[in-house]
Amino acid sequence: MGAMLHALAHRGAAREGSCSFENHHGGGYRVMLGVRGSEPLYDPAAGVAVLLDGEIVNRAQLGEELRLHGYAFHGGSDAQLLARAYQYWDKEVVGHLRGPFAAAIWDARKERLLIARDRFGERPLYLHEQAGGLYFASEIKALLKLPGLEPKVDLRAVWDVLAFGYALSPKTLFAGIRKLMPGTYGVWQFGKLREARYWIPPDRVPRVQRRVAGDPVEAFLSALDEVVKLHMTGEQGAPGLFLSGGVDSAVLLALMSRHGTPVRTFCVGAEGGRASELRRAARVAKHFGALHHELVPTHQELASSLAALVAQRDAPVPDPGDLAIHALGREAARSVQCVLTGTGGDELLGGYPRHLAARLGWGTPGLHGSVRRARAERERLSILNLNGEDVLNGRPPFDADPRDSGLRRSLYFDQTSPLPDTLLERDDRLTLGTRAPFLDHRLAEQVSALPDSARVRGLSTKWILRRAARRLAPGSLAGRSRRLSVPSGAWLRGDMRDLLLDHLRGAGSLTRAYYRAPVLDRMLDEHLSGKQNHEKSLWTLLNIEIWHRTYRVSA
Repeated sequence: MGAMLHALAHRGAAREGSCSFENHHGGGYRVMLGVRGSEPLYDPAAGVAVLLDGEIVNRAQLGEELRLHGYAFHGGSDAQLLARAYQYWDKEVVGHLRGPFAAAIWDARKERLLIARDRFGERPLYLHEQAGGLYFASEIKALLKLPGLEPKVDLRAVWDVLAFGYALSPKTLFAGIRKLMPGTYGVWQFGKLREARYWIPPDRVPRVQRRVAGDPVEAFLSALDEVVKLHMTGEQGAPGLFLSGGVDSAVLLALMSRHGTPVRTFCVGAEGGRASELRRAARVAKHFGALHHELVPTHQELASSLAALVAQRDAPVPDPGDLAIHALGREAARSVQCVLTGTGGDELLGGYPRHLAARLGWGTPGLHGSVRRARAERERLSILNLNGEDVLNGRPPFDADPRDSGLRRSLYFDQTSPLPDTLLERDDRLTLGTRAPFLDHRLAEQVSALPDSARVRGLSTKWILRRAARRLAPGSLAGRSRRLSVPSGAWLRGDMRDLLLDHLRGAGSLTRAYYRAPVLDRMLDEHLSGKQNHEKSLWTLLNIEIWHRTYRVSA
């Protein structure tokens, strides 16, 4: 158990927790969760033990309500609040929590373990069942320390990564290790785990036509302001802000500046990247009196960090720009313990070109744009040499309601697949805590009740947010965000050329057998000669190979 805890030391050495329980039937329950937000808590009088990773942002409201029911608090930690809330609401407690969290509650009197994850999946929870016991942790690397657990690759998940860039939940690349899905709780009792979905993003079902009273922009702005205020306090102290220069984080800064001292803001640029938002971010920070920090890592700094980041994430890095985000996280951790991010703004409000296409009815309604690109690329290259079900042909890419609009179907897929499996996983692995106000479930429910035109109108994406921005600071916030771009194609031809060839063509390659060698070699030759740009495909293949070498997994 010590080795498992040590594997999570980077999440906060003073805030790790493990518990081991025995039931009356001789079976053992072993519970482990690396926690970042609260100290582990055990209340012998109540027979309740709590491990919490994350934050309960509505702590004040819950505390007041519980005091009215006779519960007392000493110290005021989120874990203690959760223990009392569980005593009152039992497993229905998850429906009363707001904020990013993964939690475990052992009830000794009922010999029952409750595990739960927040609604959108801001905090992860990985599961493994072995020898009649349930093991779980905040990161896979801790589970890999279990005696007798030999790392094996799940080839279905490799197939996912090749098609989508990431493993589709609940799968991971490790056979026998899976994720607890967002918005889900599990009850482990009598040696069995039962899981239940307690919340589903409201874009899952067709919008109910209803008359919206008052000004929807003002109502949205008021709701977002309340969420930001909730996120401004907590056990981790006053948060900073990742400021990208786009409208999402600029609006957050405008609202944060209402509720505290000057905000520390952090922005990253990529040396030689095609797009930089440093200038716009600096202008917005100055407008609101923020204490602004900029970071521009060199090519060598970013490229050389790839292998370490694959190990940090226990998975391939789907977007080269994530290397810069992680560098920014390390920089921000020097001065703050947590940051607010604009993560989820595009997925909630319709900010991507594919959402515009879905709203206008272009192409296949609701089909994720990257899926179309992956399908075309794979059919053209015919690179795969794997047996098994093709995720693109065997089942639909998401479970949206076919009666819903194309926009809502596209948004729902983004909210339940790439958002938790890539963006929120990236944010969780940063060296400091993150909070995403746009992913507050009450805000999501309010936005989902609006007509599609509130999110995408004409050629304008995130329409309601842009209108809100004008009211906060006319003319200064409504710029269009550009995705952080790093020159990964040039890296693969330059600084990373030898690494690429060794991993995909060298004798020590562990994944070359997955692919048709002539096609793979042609891709390499075309890219390295500059004849064709295969950076997206080669980046994915390189990451899969690095992952295999990191964990020396067997098929």
